Parts: sequence; structure tokens; C-alpha cells
Amino acid sequence: MTPPQRQRRHPKEQLPPPPPPPAQPGKQKNPERLFVVAGPDGGERDADIDLVTLIVARADPPPSATPEQSALLRLCTAPLSVAELSAYLNLPFSMMTVVITDMLTAGLVTARAPIVRQAVADRSILEAVMHGLQRL
Repeated sequence: MTPPQRQRRHPKEQLPPPPPPPAQPGKQKNPERLFVVAGPDGGERDADIDLVTLIVARADPPPSATPEQSALLRLCTAPLSVAELSAYLNLPFSMMTVVITDMLTAGLVTARAPIVRQAVADRSILEAVMHGLQRL
């Protein structure tokens, strides 16, 4: 028994591509090029910022602030890590370091190292908690 032969399909006519969906107000995204966000000398800065560095706003956004800087200052009323800010603003880490470094030099934000907890908890504290829970 021979296997069935496949027949090649030929399109009858080329259809034009479907038109793009109409833009909805408020939902249209016009992404900026990263060099526009970073500024003309965006790659020339050197900062000691990593993903877990905490950023805290020191001032309200000035009138000359970029949209990214204004959004960052609004978010940083409480300490946030650079990784969280990068996720909230949809900017890559490299762009966040550039924006944050500009803001550090302008005195708009402060950067601090994260609070490092001890690797192993104190045994006496754990025993006191355990005994307290057993008494409940």
C-alpha cells in the first residue's frame, strides 16, 4: 500500500494584510528610545549602584524633571530597590542606573545599601519565641 500523496495548495489570490486595530485613547504606547531617556552623555557615568541598592526621594520633582525622574520620585517616598523601580517603570537596569545617577548628582534622591540580616538567627531568641508559642 502506498502512502497518500499530498497535493500542493496554491493561493487563489493574495489578500491585503488586515488593517491595524484603531488606537484606543489612553492605551497607545509611544516608547522612547533609550538614548532619549539617558540623555546625550548617558553611557559616561560611573555609579556604585546594583539591583538591591535602596533609593529614597529627598525632594519633590522639579519642573525640569523628565517623566522618568518624576515617576521615580513619586515611587520613592518609601525606600525601593533599583530592581523594583526598574520593573515598575519598565526600564532596563542600565537605564535605571543612568537616571538614578543623574538624580543622585542633582540631590533629588539618596542611595543606601540594603539592610543585611544575619545569616543565622540568634538561638536564644528562637528558643524564647518557641517557649512563648508553647505557652499559648
